[in-house]
Amino acid sequence: MNRTNQVNSRQDEVIDEFDMFSDWMEKYEHIIEIGKDLPPMEEEDKVEENLIKGCQSRVWLSAKLNSQGEVIFSADSDAIITKGLVALMVHILSGSKASVIAAADLYFLEKIGLHEHLSSTRSNGLASMVKQMKMYGLVFSARS
Repeated sequence: MNRTNQVNSRQDEVIDEFDMFSDWMEKYEHIIEIGKDLPPMEEEDKVEENLIKGCQSRVWLSAKLNSQGEVIFSADSDAIITKGLVALMVHILSGSKASVIAAADLYFLEKIGLHEHLSSTRSNGLASMVKQMKMYGLVFSARS
């Protein structure tokens, strides 16, 4: 499976997961559960330069390139919904090539209805997460 298909496959899995829930309270609970499963972030990565600008809550995001040339993200947040949102983004994009991340069409956000059901501040924060992850993709692509 090529890398773009891997990202799209993960997006399709998330869409299917969210289709199982009938209302948004259940979907919010699922987002919170996803956040609880996020692997802990190294304390030394919870620094000012890893804070995502534009998020109302504190969200840390770091990216490292592994030996296979894949970008590995780690993240954390001090807010449970936001932690779930960043965990979703990490699930979709982590382990992909930088060029794939930079060019990714993140259609799952629209398909599961996140933009219409998040408050404007959370929606802006999510957009900032996406922007930062794509920026890492661009930077790592330019280096290689």
